[in-house]
This record gives sequence, structure tokens and C-alpha cells, in this order.
Amino acid sequence: MTDTVAAAQKSAEKSAVALNSISAAVVITGLKVVVGITTGSLGILSEAAHSGLDLVAAAITYLSVRVSDRPADSTHQYGHGKFENFSAFIETALLLATCFWIVYEATKRLFFHSVEIEPSAWAFVVMSVSIAIDLWRSRRLKRIADKYDSQALLADALHFRTDIWSSSVVILGLILVLAGRSYHIPWLAKADPIAALIVACIVVYVSWRLARQTVDALLDAAPAGIRLKIIARVARVDGVLSVERVRIRRGGSKYFADVSVAMSRNVTLQKSEQVGNEVASEIRKLLPDADVVVNATARASKGESLFDRIRAVATRNNLYVHDINVQSIDGSIHVEQHVELDERLSLKEAHDQVTRLESELERDVPEINRILTHIESEPATIETSDGMLQAPNFERRVQGITASFPEVIDTHDLMFKRVGGRLYLSLHCTMKDDLPLSRVHDVQTAMESRIHQELPDVFRVLIHPEPQTDNRR
Repeated sequence: MTDTVAAAQKSAEKSAVALNSISAAVVITGLKVVVGITTGSLGILSEAAHSGLDLVAAAITYLSVRVSDRPADSTHQYGHGKFENFSAFIETALLLATCFWIVYEATKRLFFHSVEIEPSAWAFVVMSVSIAIDLWRSRRLKRIADKYDSQALLADALHFRTDIWSSSVVILGLILVLAGRSYHIPWLAKADPIAALIVACIVVYVSWRLARQTVDALLDAAPAGIRLKIIARVARVDGVLSVERVRIRRGGSKYFADVSVAMSRNVTLQKSEQVGNEVASEIRKLLPDADVVVNATARASKGESLFDRIRAVATRNNLYVHDINVQSIDGSIHVEQHVELDERLSLKEAHDQVTRLESELERDVPEINRILTHIESEPATIETSDGMLQAPNFERRVQGITASFPEVIDTHDLMFKRVGGRLYLSLHCTMKDDLPLSRVHDVQTAMESRIHQELPDVFRVLIHPEPQTDNRR
């Protein structure tokens, strides 16, 4: 299923269940108003007022789920999800307004103005039907809310679940009023306003829970404990030195995470991207479908060698250094290095870049006492070759040179070509698997030197070493 189809299905399901909730609220509110007026029951009238506000809340919910599922645009870069949180906030305010009215009327009937209640069979029927409908729609709303993590639908589901309890309290109040008449217990006539006060208490409790959730969402409060969980997961990602910042915000059902992690300053841009993708993947295990932004900051790792520190300074200046050689002479550290620069630069421009590099090295790596930099030209153009050359005499002589090195098992794939009037040679050498890389480099350097000595026409030599096991395939 494509993202577009999934988004359309999500919006359709949320809208349908919200619309069903509106229809149910219209029926329930109308029945409660009629029965409440005919019986004079404050408990039923308070429930009617509660249901009336639920009707308004359901309409707001329907509007919010339709708006919140709209994709992000140039004005709302984080999408429209906050509309759900705002609608839940409005529902909370409406519920609290209902509570004030219920408490006011109940207090007046308890202490200042007695009202005769006339419980009827219709009152019990309507309240029972209300309980059945509230049970049905609260379950449907909860299922879709959990499926799509919708705070607006969850608020509706929570309302209707508490309606079940408050309706039950009203029925109990009417039963007690009837019992008071039958058994001539005068104080039971006050059971109805007392039931209304209990309904108000239930609504206040629900409103407080909902208010905390909605205010947290509107103020971008992170879910409890999630930040520490994210830090723990991200810190275990290979390549992350430390987690420097974690910010989380929520818009509707979608989470947005902004994370800064420290990586080794010698890490390449490609490796940094790979580590960032893995960090985002770990966060989405805790917050599915979250929009994650990972910012990588360069830091010196604890295990950096002197060579790593030299390369880090060069990388910071967008320069590539190689063949770094460090010597300790009479307690002083001498560094020799090769730096590749654009061949189109003048000597003055190239020398100025190297001078800046050496100054930063002396500042950032104070152990170094002396630096000597060999400037090399980095090709900026593609050279045109005159084609491959057949040079059997040269091949035999090269084979003889390489065979004189005991580390070399065989030499193959020799290629001679002429580029820009110069002779280039490339060849593959098979060596033992366990030969240290430092020794491999020494052997390569010695072979190149011998080839240049015996074949002075060769301008450049490229030797590709291969392990013995790889050459047997």
C-alpha cells in the first residue's frame, strides 16, 4: 500500500467514526433533554448538558481530524496535526463549563430551592439506551484512536466512556428517589442533585486528565521518559561518540525528533550519513513514523592518534594529506606529509594554503616541532589515452623485477598505456594473506623504485596487491 493510499484510508476511517459519533450525540442529547424536562431531574438535565457539549465536541473532533490529516505545506511546515490537540483543548474548556453549571444547580437544589422529581419509565429507558450507545461509540472511537494515535478521537472516546459511569450514577439517583417515596425516607429526595454532583466530579476528573495531555501537546512537552530512552538507544549506535541534544514535539498523531550527535571528526560525509540513518531508525523503533532530523557535530575521539589529529586538521581545511611520516629526533617530533592541491592553482596560491594548514597543525597539535609538506598537484581534468601498448620486452623485465622479491607469489594483468605522451604501467601482485600492510607498502615502494631505475621510460607505476586466497577463486 502506497503512502498516499494509506493516508487516504486513515483520513476516511477517522472521519467516518467521528461522523458516527456526531449522529449518536444528536440522538442521545435530544432524548435526555425531553426526559429531563418532563421528570424535572437535575441528574438527567446535567447529563443532557454533558451530552450537548459532547455533541459540540464531536463536531469539533470531526472538523479537526479532517484538517489535521492535511499534508504539510509552505505555511505549515510541520503539518496540521496541532489542530487535533487544539480541538481537544476546546473540549476540555467546554466540559469544565458544564461542571460549573451542574455544581451551581445542584447546590441550589440541595440548600436553597427544592424541586420535585417525577421519575418515569422513560427516564430509565433513555438512560439505559444512552449507556448502550456510549459503550458502542466509545469502543469504536478508541479502536480508531489507538490505530492512528489520534488525540482528538481518544478524547471523544474518553468522554463517552465516562458518560457510561455518569449515566449509571443518574439511574442510581432516580432509583433512590423512588425508594425514598416508597419507604417514606425524605432525605432520599436529595439523591438526584447529589447524583448530579457525582457526575460533575467525574467530568472534572476526566477534564483534568485530558487537559494535561492537550496542554502538554500544545506546549511541545515530550512523552514521559522517552527522551532518556532515545538517548540510551542512540548512544549504542556504532559511530556515535555522544548524544548532545534531543528535542521531541508532537503534532496530532505525528512526532518530530531533532537530535544532535557527536561523531569522530575524521568520519567521511558518506559515513556520517549512514550513521545518521541508523540513528533515525533507532528513534523510529520508539516513535514509529516519526519525522527525524539528525545533526552530526565533529568531535575529537578519545583514541585519536597523532596521525588522526593531523588528518582531522587537514579535513577541516578541505585538504587531503597522505604519506604522513612522523619521526622523533632528539626528543623533537618531525612530520613530513604530502598534500594534494588543484593543479590549476599557482604556486603562490598553493603555498598559502599549505602555510595556513601548517599553522593550524602547530596550534592544534602542539607536540609537533617541525613540519615539512610536499605539495602535489591533484588532477582536475580527464586525460586522454593513446591506447594500450603491447610491450612484451618490458613485461618480461617487469616480471623479472617482481620475481626478485620473496614476498611476491606472482605478477599478472600487466598493462602499458600512453597518456599525454607518457608511459603508464599498472600490474597486480599476489602476496601472502598474513603479510602486514606496512610490509606490503614497503615492498610496493621498493618495486616501483626498481622499475623506474631499470625502465626510465615509465612515468608512473601503479601496483595493486592481492591476497593469495583471493587469487585462487
